[in-house]
Amino acid sequence: MTKDFNLPPLARLAHAGHARRCLSGLPDSQIELDSGRMAVAFYCLGALDLLKMLQDKVSMTDRESWQEWIWEQHTRGKYGSGFRPSPFMTVSSEVERTTSYTDYDTPHIIMTYTALLTLAILRDDFSQLDKQGILLLLKACQREDGSFSTIPGGGETDLRTLYCAFVIAHLLDDWSTINLQNAFSFIASCRSYEGGYGQSAHCEANGGTTYIAMAAMELAPVSTTPLTALEKRKTIEWALHNQLESGGFCGRTNKLADACYCFWIGGSLKILGAGDLVDSRSLASFLASCQFRFGGIAKAPGEHPDPYHTYLSLATLSMFPPPVYENDASGSSWIFDPLDPLINARQETADWARKYIAIKH
Repeated sequence: MTKDFNLPPLARLAHAGHARRCLSGLPDSQIELDSGRMAVAFYCLGALDLLKMLQDKVSMTDRESWQEWIWEQHTRGKYGSGFRPSPFMTVSSEVERTTSYTDYDTPHIIMTYTALLTLAILRDDFSQLDKQGILLLLKACQREDGSFSTIPGGGETDLRTLYCAFVIAHLLDDWSTINLQNAFSFIASCRSYEGGYGQSAHCEANGGTTYIAMAAMELAPVSTTPLTALEKRKTIEWALHNQLESGGFCGRTNKLADACYCFWIGGSLKILGAGDLVDSRSLASFLASCQFRFGGIAKAPGEHPDPYHTYLSLATLSMFPPPVYENDASGSSWIFDPLDPLINARQETADWARKYIAIKH
């Protein structure tokens, strides 16, 4: 698949500008994302962190403002503590950190994972974090089949939420409120005949949930149901088959390449120890073709960019930097610090999170 071609420059400054603009306010085409503002903040600040331009593009005042806003979403109540997606469901416009939530604005596991990583990007010391309360939230959200709901007593339940619960327990270094046996049974039930994993049992294999399954099993302190050698090989073969002639990865069999799946499937291969089988040069070429001329990276060439695909594209390049040839005048623009593929953060940020979030026993 590798071709003899020169890579164009990675437009680092333009991508940083896109992230900065989306931090200031989403364009009209993406305003529906406002209810999940916590995730948007993670993608934008995370992109700047990967580009190592956070301090240059976001002032100290703004970084402190984002920390304050995130802590305003930290809430406590009968199910434990965690973070809301945004203030859009709160009863009052004046959100007090100590106010207990109601059954209509409970903390959200996926957004709690997102908030913790974003605070680590901002180098918060987590002194305000109710760590024991978060453990209670994880317990309240796990169902009998081992899956996790996004909120206590309801919400979506699939592999995505299980992964976020596992990352949170890993960062807290405390798995005491998670039934690992049931959780592993749920993961196993999501495995497809193709070798990938669906969102839940009997669903089609998908790149995103395959990454989640691989990362979750690797994060757990003790794997009670490890993959057999045959299962591992089949997953690797399925994942590799999804790198197309364009260099990009598709998320499902016989679909088109999409920038986000370059991360999800590439990350799966990295975790499985097969990252060296990825054609990183063609992969970078595909992501280069997804760059928008005014900054940001889209899901595919010719599409409009968004914070989600921009962040995941940069995270992909952090895992799979393309080989730089002597005639690559723009080679240095493709160089990144390493990424921790298990929790999806720049390695330095992941180390900070583990140091300051862990419960000291």
